[in-house]
Amino acid sequence: MQKKKKQIAKRKRRYVKTKRKIRYDRIFICVLLLSLIGYLCYFILNKPLTNIYVYGNDYLKDQYIIDAAGLRNYPSTLTFSTSSIARTLEDDPLIINATVHRTSFRGISITVEENKPIFYNQSKSETVLSDGETVKEKYNVPLLINYTPNKLYKQLIEALNEVDVDVFERISSIKYDPNDVDSGRFLLSMRDGNYVYLSINKFTNINNYIKIIRKFENKKGILYLDSGEYFKVMEG
Repeated sequence: MQKKKKQIAKRKRRYVKTKRKIRYDRIFICVLLLSLIGYLCYFILNKPLTNIYVYGNDYLKDQYIIDAAGLRNYPSTLTFSTSSIARTLEDDPLIINATVHRTSFRGISITVEENKPIFYNQSKSETVLSDGETVKEKYNVPLLINYTPNKLYKQLIEALNEVDVDVFERISSIKYDPNDVDSGRFLLSMRDGNYVYLSINKFTNINNYIKIIRKFENKKGILYLDSGEYFKVMEG
């Protein structure tokens, strides 16, 4: 009987729950540490951009691309993703493609493929872009002053895309000016006061313009690149 009582008492002790004391000081320290870590992460992540690198642009200025990307005020790195910046840039009619990468925690690089304006069509009051699309805005680009047949018009767009930037920036206006020998002849007025005759199938000869003109020691005249490299000095 006594042995049976001991067994019952032993079983009761097994079910007795031990009360544990809650350490509020440890909980407070854990919460404090987590809060500090969270604040530190937020503080670091909320830092603004410090470096924006722009590549691939010839016509568009760096600042134009930064503004088009919505980064004029160098926002916090928390407020954007690289993919969202790329999409924003590609919405711009002057940008065909954009690639954005992070170079560091507070720096990004932007590489663009430009859809640059190549001439302003005076007869249609529109700017033609390198892919043939048009916009109504007028930019500081060569002026096409007269009607050009459709086939030659398309060829002109393609040809101007092949012109070096430093030469392209010297072209003031373009006139379709055929003669009895060459139905694809154009006359280019240059910003330095010279004129250049070009055939559409030899249009890339204009890339030699600067080298040729230097030979004539700043004299003004007409350069015939449609039939060699003859330069006729203008009198007066």
